[in-house]
Amino acid sequence: MSTPWLPLTQPDQLTELAQASHEQPVLIFKHSTTCSISAAAKSKIERQWADSGLDLPIYYLDLLRYRPLSAQIAEQFGVRHESPQLLLIQDGACTYDASHMGIRLSDVQAVVK
Repeated sequence: MSTPWLPLTQPDQLTELAQASHEQPVLIFKHSTTCSISAAAKSKIERQWADSGLDLPIYYLDLLRYRPLSAQIAEQFGVRHESPQLLLIQDGACTYDASHMGIRLSDVQAVVK
């Protein structure tokens, strides 16, 4: 099973996914398409997805194309902007965030409610 990436391109999607996170946790992956570390983190998520046991929506944000959305995420969820970065949104709040090579789906699994 491949990673079911959902493109994150519109500010209103943040409101919708925050609301949806009250029913089911949501992941956001912030990716810089020109960064080799970001590419490695994205590839790691894709390799681990099928075995992770996570059945969650996972949104993909291209930071270079949608930079204002990245700033909105940082402000709305109270996290420092990093790239690459994986955030877990539950009950409208960010309950997990990791960046660079610290991104591990097993860590996400441990904190999913």
